[in-house]
Amino acid sequence: MSQLVAPHGGKGLVCALLHGSELVAEQEKAAGFKKVQVSARAKGDLIMMGIGGFSPLDGFMNKADWKGVCENFQLADGTFWPVPITLDISKEDADAIELGQEIALEADGEIMATMKVSEKYEMTEADKRWECEKVFMGEGEESVDGNFWKIAPEDHPGVIMVMNQKDVNIAGPVKVLSQGSYPDEYPGVYLTPAETRAMFEERGWSKVAALQLRNPMHRSHEYLAKIGIEVCDGVLIHSLIGNLKPGDIPADTRVKAIEILIDNYFVKDNVINGGYPLDMRYAGPREGLLHATFRQNYGITDMLIGRDHAGVGDFYGLFEAQEIFDRVPKTGEPGKDLLCQPMKIDWTFYCHKCDGMASLRTCNHTKDDRVILSGTKLRKALSEGADIVDHFGRDEVLDHLKKYYASLTEKVEVKMQGAASGDSM
Repeated sequence: MSQLVAPHGGKGLVCALLHGSELVAEQEKAAGFKKVQVSARAKGDLIMMGIGGFSPLDGFMNKADWKGVCENFQLADGTFWPVPITLDISKEDADAIELGQEIALEADGEIMATMKVSEKYEMTEADKRWECEKVFMGEGEESVDGNFWKIAPEDHPGVIMVMNQKDVNIAGPVKVLSQGSYPDEYPGVYLTPAETRAMFEERGWSKVAALQLRNPMHRSHEYLAKIGIEVCDGVLIHSLIGNLKPGDIPADTRVKAIEILIDNYFVKDNVINGGYPLDMRYAGPREGLLHATFRQNYGITDMLIGRDHAGVGDFYGLFEAQEIFDRVPKTGEPGKDLLCQPMKIDWTFYCHKCDGMASLRTCNHTKDDRVILSGTKLRKALSEGADIVDHFGRDEVLDHLKKYYASLTEKVEVKMQGAASGDSM
C-alpha cells in the first residue's frame, strides 16, 4: 500500500488523457466536431486534466463551481479548490453550440481535447470584476476598505487576463488527446503525477516537499530546497514550463540552470528536477493554494512557501501566500480537504556576518550585512549587464544565465518593486 499522500478529491488520480485505440477513435470523431479555439492557459489546464494534475476535475467548471470557488474556495460539492478553472468562448461560438453537443478544443493548430458541453453561462463585465475582486484581492488595508479597483488593477496581469476573457463560459467533461510538445521538449523533466509518484515510491519517500519556481534558481531558492530536504525525505524542484509574461527567462534556460545547480551542490538522490505545463495565473496568495492543491496530486505533502510566493509586483503582502493557508475551509473529510500543507519559511538571504544563508528568524544582524536575494533583482542585473553581487548565485549558474542574456538581440526591461529590492525588509 502506498505511503504517499492521496490525490486531492478522494477519487484517486482523475486522468482524462486517452491512449491507444480509444485515442485513435476519439481523434477520428473529433475531426467532424465543431472546432473551438482555446487560449494557452486553457491548453495547459487541459493537459493537467489529462495527466491527473487537476484531480478531481474532469472538465471545466460550471457556474455553481465557479461561484463556489470564487466565494468560498470550494466546488459546489464542498471539495476545496482555490482558483477558477473555466473555459471562455465567444458569444458567436456559444450560440452555435447546443447543450449535450460534443466539440473539439483546438490550440496551436492541434486538437487538444473533445468536450461534451453541459452548461453555458454568460460572463458580463460585472461577473468578471467580481471574480477579480474575489480571486486577486489581497488582505491589505486597501482591500479591507473595498478599494480594489483604485489600486491600479490595470497593472495586475491576472486581472488583465480575466477582464480580457470572452463573454461566455462553457462547462463539461473533457477527453484529452494530447500533451502538446512538453514530453518531447522536456524529456525527463516534464513529469506526470503518476510518474513522480512512482519515482517517490522507488526512492522510499513518503514525506515530500515541493519548491515552486518561475525564476532562475538563486541562493535563496537553493536554501529553501535544502531546508525541505533536511526535514522531508526529498524535494521536487518543480518549475513552471508553460507561458510566463514578457521579460521572464524561458523554461529551457531555467531548467538547465537547475540541472547545473543539482549537479554541483545537491545530493542527487534527494532531489528531483521536474516541470509542469501550466501558464501563470498571477493570482498571488490564491495561486499559492493552487500550487499546493495540484502538488498533492503529484504526491507532495509539504509546499515550500517563502517570501512573496507567486507575488505580483507589490500588490500583495510579503507573506500573504503563507497566511492564506490559515483561512482554508475544512470539511473534516480528507477527500475534500487540502492535505498538502505549507512549509512556511521566513525571508532568507546571505549574511556576511553569519557567513552563510540565514533568515529573519535566525539572523540578528542588519540589512547592510545581508545580500537580498530575488529572482526579479537577478533578472534586472543580468538584463543590464551589471555585476552580480557576491553570494547572490552560484558561479556556474550565473555563467549559464549570462550566456542567455548575451544571446538576446533586444534589451529586456525588468521593473523593480519593493518586494524584490528588499526595501520593505
